[in-house]
Amino acid sequence: MTVTTTYAVEAQGLTKSFGDTKALCGVDLVVEPGTVLGLLGPNGAGKTTTVRILATLLKPDSGRAFIDGIDVVADPRGARSRIGLTGQYAAVDERLTGAENLEHVGRLFHMPVTDARHRARELLDRFDLTEAGDRVVKGYSGGMRRRLDIAMSLISRPSVLFLDEPTTGLDPRSRIGMWELIEELVADGTTTLLTTQYLDEAERLAGNIMVIDRGTCIAEGTATELKRDIGGDRVEVTLARNEDMARTTELLRPRATGAGSVDEKARTVCIPVTDTHKLVPRIVRELDDDGIEVLDVVIRRPTLDDVFLQLTGHAAEEITADTDEDAS
Repeated sequence: MTVTTTYAVEAQGLTKSFGDTKALCGVDLVVEPGTVLGLLGPNGAGKTTTVRILATLLKPDSGRAFIDGIDVVADPRGARSRIGLTGQYAAVDERLTGAENLEHVGRLFHMPVTDARHRARELLDRFDLTEAGDRVVKGYSGGMRRRLDIAMSLISRPSVLFLDEPTTGLDPRSRIGMWELIEELVADGTTTLLTTQYLDEAERLAGNIMVIDRGTCIAEGTATELKRDIGGDRVEVTLARNEDMARTTELLRPRATGAGSVDEKARTVCIPVTDTHKLVPRIVRELDDDGIEVLDVVIRRPTLDDVFLQLTGHAAEEITADTDEDAS
């Protein structure tokens, strides 16, 4: 079944339970063609369950999902012809060479042997694996395995790519390399749904971010919009003497756009502001004119960590209730 839609990926009210555990509680999402949606949340939030339903690996208890307008439940084969999937762990055969892994996947897509071999060499070259292509994968590094895994998901030239926590287990250098690779794929027009529990990853790669927690979407927007929603920038002043904190709070109050905070132990006064242009030198000058000794004045911009903590009440790395995806 195909419906007319402007979205490459669309989900409407997806629910899924595993026993008494509700993994999804009515998830709605859309991904515009040629863009990246970052599905952000901790382990157990429902990210992988959502991807498995969209990739036709699980059936939802209720709700509908479409890939390029194709209903993933009514026509799973048609939906699968449009998608590529890379899971949390590289699904490569260690006994085969890189080229043989790619050719094998091509044959699974019913590609003629010559076409599968040609496509394999194309992808080895694109993913900087040409020299390693005839080596057994058992000797590959983690980053090489991950690149090969993504190459395998692209063998049939899918229009939509699902990347389920693609940098899990990678060292910092390999992680940055994977980010650059994903950016290249997006620049070429590949529609991508990226699940991650790394806030910096979502901010760098995704044009739009959906925050999911305990199977429910709790916020959506660009990184800038999400950070703006928790109050914007803040000025933090660190003082030399505790006795100056009350007076500093009084002097800063006219500039504040909301409630500030005071940390007597750290001797800091923090206020939310909107206009930060040349603000630091003005504050330093005013406090100095009032005889207040200042150790530091900084502008603190909210991070996605701040957003997640405010939205959920817990840090992004905290583990939520066990679900089926935790075992994957």
